[in-house]
Amino acid sequence: MEQYDIAIVGAGAAGLIAADFALRLGVRVVMLEKDRIGGDCTWTGCVPSKSLLRVASVAHMAKLAERVGLGLKVEPVNLAEVREYLRRTIAQIYAPTEPESLRARGLDVCVGPTKFVDAHTLQCGEQRLEAKKILIATGATPKAPAIAGIERVQYETYLTIFENARLPEHLLVVGGGPVGCEVAQAYRRLGARVTVIAPRLLAAEDEDVSAMLRGVFEGEGVEVVPAMAEEVRGEGDAVEVRAGERRMQGDMLLVAVGRTPAVEGLGLEQAGVRYSERGIVVNEQLQTMVPHIYAAGDVIGGPQYSHLAGWQGFQAVRNAMMPGKSQGKAEVLPRVTFTSPEVAHVGLTEAQARAKYGDELVTRSMLLSKIDRAVNEDDRVGMVKMHATRGGEIVGATMMAERAGEAITEIALAMRNRISLKDLASTVHPYPTYNSGIQMLATQMVLDTAFSGIRGKVLRALARRTSRR
Repeated sequence: MEQYDIAIVGAGAAGLIAADFALRLGVRVVMLEKDRIGGDCTWTGCVPSKSLLRVASVAHMAKLAERVGLGLKVEPVNLAEVREYLRRTIAQIYAPTEPESLRARGLDVCVGPTKFVDAHTLQCGEQRLEAKKILIATGATPKAPAIAGIERVQYETYLTIFENARLPEHLLVVGGGPVGCEVAQAYRRLGARVTVIAPRLLAAEDEDVSAMLRGVFEGEGVEVVPAMAEEVRGEGDAVEVRAGERRMQGDMLLVAVGRTPAVEGLGLEQAGVRYSERGIVVNEQLQTMVPHIYAAGDVIGGPQYSHLAGWQGFQAVRNAMMPGKSQGKAEVLPRVTFTSPEVAHVGLTEAQARAKYGDELVTRSMLLSKIDRAVNEDDRVGMVKMHATRGGEIVGATMMAERAGEAITEIALAMRNRISLKDLASTVHPYPTYNSGIQMLATQMVLDTAFSGIRGKVLRALARRTSRR
């Protein structure tokens, strides 16, 4: 059998970054993948979804051209051609991670069904190998919804929707999370009628953000039914979803109700690795109950983001192969839903912050219409909201804007490095930018705190006395 210093099971975001770091450490590494290198992010997640959103954005802007003095005609969308564009973007991003490219860099790669034989031995297809350390990074799969009749109906998930070549007349979307919202808006902008069935859009976000996004959707013609889907019926392309007293008929159904860790078929019992339907059990350093076996990314449950998975893959290899231990759970974790406008968040929500800090919390928001760059871009629906303690520690923020995903990183960096609200406010920002809105809001919050109560009276008295000199 081949002998390795570390074996990485799974070749998605976590596995690829882990393997790259392990190679840099100079150890012998093998990557085992049952399907395709790149995982969900490359083939059925980030890459195709953001490419689809780009196409939908172009179509939408063309329709709105008259608002800025232009006249453009949009031809009916050929979704088969759109699919070819998605495939081209996938191919370009996949190319550096093809097995041949990885092997050229010194990484051994085995593609085939993979399972544990024992705690140090793995079977990948016809190949059997041993490793001193093992990292499990097998990701997650679509969650099966608890809806009556769903097993008798053909429906799409994120695994299949981006290979679809037919624009439906009426797309029904069950689920109001990031995937459901992104696909719903994209298909509406491409010309389909769309109905979203979910108790609330982006339920993890503040209610005012959810309500604002619903207003955007309804303004573009997306119907939002705030209820749980209870029953599904279908015949051929026709499908009906019942939610309470409402019945919605369409010709395509997308189910986007979350994902579940991919632990089945790995033979984890043979290795003594503890797991449940929530994922593989790990400690703060991403170590399983078996000391030399680690796990990272979606397979351990919790927040499921490619950027978190990649970061954890790096940390897991660092902990497995080097002295000392690093935390494998991110203290500051930004997230973005790439609707238009984008919804970005980091830290605590308003409800969480109020529950934790009570009267010590300072929360302020600024509408996007007050940020000049957003007005320049005709990006008028959205906001910036921040939460901080009266001592100036930033504990959470949400931004809803076309470039929210880029701008939220400044606040994440500030939180990660304990940069105070005052420091953020006093840093000169270029104008006009979206980030200048963050500075404006931070300045308001600092001044509100400084000029409140007895302290504010003293400062005003000092200012008046100084002005008379």
